[in-house]
Amino acid sequence: MNILAIGAHPDDVEFLCAGTLALYAAQGHKVFIAVATNGNVGSPTLGKKEIRAIRRKESEEACKLINAKLIWMDFDDEWLFDNKETRLVFIDAIREANPELMFIHNKSDYHPDHRNAGQIAEDCRIPVSVRLVKSNFDYMKKIPHMFYMDSIAGVGFEPEHYVDISSVIDLKIEMLRCHKSQEDWLIALYDQKPSDLMHIQSTFRGLNAGCKYAEGFRQVLTYPLVGSYKLLP
Repeated sequence: MNILAIGAHPDDVEFLCAGTLALYAAQGHKVFIAVATNGNVGSPTLGKKEIRAIRRKESEEACKLINAKLIWMDFDDEWLFDNKETRLVFIDAIREANPELMFIHNKSDYHPDHRNAGQIAEDCRIPVSVRLVKSNFDYMKKIPHMFYMDSIAGVGFEPEHYVDISSVIDLKIEMLRCHKSQEDWLIALYDQKPSDLMHIQSTFRGLNAGCKYAEGFRQVLTYPLVGSYKLLP
């Protein structure tokens, strides 16, 4: 299968579903990570151009760890909105990956870029398969299955399905730690190291699931696709 995860910012996918993606990659599936915004305000000291370049490189390094392909949409951080231009870029990202299965942000997460990225991705689910919706890539011959990813810290999100990531937790931590530029920045903002918060959340979801570490998801249940949980690793 082709698997696509769409994150609002560099490091979101690594935080929320990198373990699941690592399991898919180990099984021989083709993994794509699409990043909607370029993270160009994510620094307390650097300018936009410099931090944008750093964050793209960090995303590339994280993708290499599981042999995933990075799709970089390059919208400005904090300014992701739903309009025709944005939808066409999302449609291109999805069509480029041509996935059977997608992971997207849920619509109750804490950050507006997360909520908007999730809504736009879900709203593009049908248009990607419509022949007369033209973009830079050919239309898909099938509608992809979708799952919502967890919220940061699990706030306001009740998973229906869990993936045991105990065997790949160290790889997930390594992927998240590729985003070195964010550690001091996020410690200053939230008083917590990103990899520490992720480890706590993975442990908590593991407690929910009856294993050491887990990631939680909910299926996007819309016509015509049901039963997507059978596609989880």
